[in-house]
Amino acid sequence: MKKEFSVTGMTCNHCVASVEKGVNELTGVEKVKVNLKKGRATVKYDETNVSSDQIVNKIKEVGYEAEVV
Repeated sequence: MKKEFSVTGMTCNHCVASVEKGVNELTGVEKVKVNLKKGRATVKYDETNVSSDQIVNKIKEVGYEAEVV
């Protein structure tokens, strides 16, 4: 499954790296691509191992607000 998430609070490439690293730590996440300019994270994942709510919570855990678009 592939979903897009709105991510707010990112201001630089370090923020992007933090979100990508955090989400990649979740079991079942296959690919994460964060676009700083658009404030979006596109995540490809196996929904049998991880949910969109878990992805949102992980983004919040690393310091940013997030929601499914």
